[in-house]
Amino acid sequence: MDYFSALVPPVVMAAFFIGVVRVIVKTQGGAAKAKEDAAVDAALARAEGARQASAAGDA
Repeated sequence: MDYFSALVPPVVMAAFFIGVVRVIVKTQGGAAKAKEDAAVDAALARAEGARQASAAGDA
């Protein structure tokens, strides 16, 4: 019984992790891909602009 109770948490975590990976893989692409890509591009542009502004302020 100790073996069973020792193995249950890793097995449950592994199953959960596999499920999460499957959901991530299935949701890549599709109809919302362009909108998601645009949101990421906008966030990267804001971060780059903030980095350049702080570098200009330090000079």
